[in-house]
Amino acid sequence: MNSNQDQNNEDTIYTEKINSEEDNTDQKLIDIEDKYKFGWSGYSEITNGRFAMLGFLAIILIEIFSKKTFLNWAGLF
Repeated sequence: MNSNQDQNNEDTIYTEKINSEEDNTDQKLIDIEDKYKFGWSGYSEITNGRFAMLGFLAIILIEIFSKKTFLNWAGLF
């Protein structure tokens, strides 16, 4: 009976340790995301990537609806 209790105690301690480590990691991620810095930073890279994805989506939609290539639609080719 004692071995089962010891195993349960070890599992509980291990679970609490994992949970506390996850909480610290989440807090670090939140701190990093909320800080804006001028220049090359993680926040700027994420923002630029999102705008690039929106632009790429816009080009694809233009080609689908106009049935022309983007360069032809824009008059560049």
